[in-house]
Amino acid sequence: MQGWRERIFSQKVRFKNEGNNFSSWEIKKLKDISIRITTKNIESNKNVLTISAQYGLISQLDFFSKSVSAKNIDNYYLLEKNDFAYNKSYSNGYPMGAIKQLINYKKGVVSTLYICFRFHDYINSEYMKHYFDSGYHNVEIEKIAQEGARNHGLLNISITDFFDIKISLPSREEQTKIANFLSSIQEKLETEKQILEKLELQKKFLLANLFV
Repeated sequence: MQGWRERIFSQKVRFKNEGNNFSSWEIKKLKDISIRITTKNIESNKNVLTISAQYGLISQLDFFSKSVSAKNIDNYYLLEKNDFAYNKSYSNGYPMGAIKQLINYKKGVVSTLYICFRFHDYINSEYMKHYFDSGYHNVEIEKIAQEGARNHGLLNISITDFFDIKISLPSREEQTKIANFLSSIQEKLETEKQILEKLELQKKFLLANLFV
């Protein structure tokens, strides 16, 4: 999966439009194709989200089996489905933090430590999900992360600098083709993973019953 992402976002692999080439990719600043989200939780939404490397934006109740947020979450940012959030905490596999899309819930709230944003309608958000999952943007984040200025596991990145990062962007039509292609591979891999997990459970069951 990661190999395909690297080839596509480095433009080593290009898609065709009924046999013809799509237009050349453009370089856009994040601020030109998205808007920052600062909407506060005035509706008292209780679905507090956290960013997981494996599961993306996930409810704390689902991830931790309890809420570990502050008691007062009225000032948290309110996200809607398909919005994005950037967690500046770095971890294994995410040296420049993680940008994840809200997929599994209609709405949710996140800490104001996150940088939240929504793409304009002419941008395919599914394409951007794969773009960020590929880590192709990390070179841009690395440019603005202040050397030696890491505080309690957080990268010191200003909001202005973050929205100035550059994004490689094909035409809307090619964005859609890329998103559909990568999502189909991801779905196939998830299906195969589930099959393997079921086979493993069956194997354990059979082995256990051999000694009954």
